[in-house]
Amino acid sequence: MKQLQAVNEVEAAKILSLSVQTLRNWRGKKIGPQYIKLSNRCIRYRVVDIQDFVQQHLIMTEEV
Repeated sequence: MKQLQAVNEVEAAKILSLSVQTLRNWRGKKIGPQYIKLSNRCIRYRVVDIQDFVQQHLIMTEEV
């Protein structure tokens, strides 16, 4: 079995250059990257889900 690559909300916020509160707000609104809720006080984000979230929000621009 492969080891799960997951980070806590502080580390996820750093990766996304967001505040922890923004991630908490997004979870409450059911938006943002997928997450794992192990308990009310233990939230984890899989690194692959953070990467997928960023990829889904990538805006392609035209070359000038």
